[in-house]
Amino acid sequence: MKLYSRGQVVIVAAGSVLLVFFLLVGFGVISLGSGNTPKTDTVATTAAAKKAESSFVLQTSEETPSEVYRVSTGEESRFSVEEQENISIYESLNKGVVNITTEMLRYNWFLEPVPSEGGTGSGSIIDKRGYVLTNYHVVKDAYKLYINLYDGSQYIGKVVGKDRENDLAVVKFDPKGKNLITVPFGESTGLKVGQKVLAIGNPFGYDRTLTTGIVSGLGRPVRTSGNLVIQGMIQTDASINPGNSGGPLIDSRGRMIGINTMIYSPSGGSVGIGFAIPVNTARRVAPDLITLGHVNRGWIDFYPVQLDPNIVRYGKLSVDRGILVSKVGRGTNADKAGIKGGDTDNPVQYGKSIIYFGGDVIVKVDGFETATLADLFSALEDNKPGDVVEVELVRGKKRITVKVVLSERPEDLLL
Repeated sequence: MKLYSRGQVVIVAAGSVLLVFFLLVGFGVISLGSGNTPKTDTVATTAAAKKAESSFVLQTSEETPSEVYRVSTGEESRFSVEEQENISIYESLNKGVVNITTEMLRYNWFLEPVPSEGGTGSGSIIDKRGYVLTNYHVVKDAYKLYINLYDGSQYIGKVVGKDRENDLAVVKFDPKGKNLITVPFGESTGLKVGQKVLAIGNPFGYDRTLTTGIVSGLGRPVRTSGNLVIQGMIQTDASINPGNSGGPLIDSRGRMIGINTMIYSPSGGSVGIGFAIPVNTARRVAPDLITLGHVNRGWIDFYPVQLDPNIVRYGKLSVDRGILVSKVGRGTNADKAGIKGGDTDNPVQYGKSIIYFGGDVIVKVDGFETATLADLFSALEDNKPGDVVEVELVRGKKRITVKVVLSERPEDLLL
């Protein structure tokens, strides 16, 4: 048997300890850190990381307006000040406006789905990762959609979020490393009738056409083809035609103040009355559309019935405009707020619906009169779950006001 000296035993033991130590470090059992590194709470760090992931921040072009919106030296004498402004804004932003074309599914005589050509519209690139803001009606029935850039390149896009009530949508394409120009958001508060605006879009398929005009009116409530009312629309005389939908309405500083959406025209062509959705609406809903696919809105949990002359007459109601509270579930926010539903023991057949009379009539929500269901949707359009709103009710012949903590509105709840 071989004998070892005391020194050899000490060396072997020390080496074994070091080997075990480094193995523990390698497997993460022991962590090495600098002495001045503060200890962190793992739970808090994870929560902060999740919060950072859930908050969406747009990645936009780095240039500031003062760096971008200027005419080249030597051209000043050729153009008026207003022309210089128009040229510089167009040259800076037209590359951030895309042409959106769609394909739709139609059915042939044998009831087979067949792809067919859809419509066209416009959109503004709002994020360098390929997010495009446009109108809901441009992409609502799309089976396939294509994003066409200023240089003729075409990309396949997909809808990531829709907001039918504001006629807005966000689509996404993969820019594959291309450095995209984005259209910067401005402010729609503080606009003045008479101030200059510019519209860039693709009317009748003519790419990135520029038209100019002024703000003709503010705060216009406009009813869409889906019987929804969009509040606060910007009216403009800048020429807007089919194909302009979804494109930006821009102020003289080169900031998007609206999203061109519709025209009023007996003939179908531009007659100087166009409407744009305020950009503040888009700024508010775009993060939800990108992260959730829909807008997270608040709601009052009850079964609503819009009054009409027959309902008013049959129920012998003291008001002829409003929303009848037909039914309220136990424990809902409406129930907790003291809103009363109708008599469920006495149902009344009205057309294909069942109505319970005897409940409250809602006539105002969050300061907005609610004569129709569309009014109710509009009144709650900018409210989130957890917000508290005042609801004015008519109970018999008395008017009372209650406060309701809004719940989350179901996604499939549409007019």
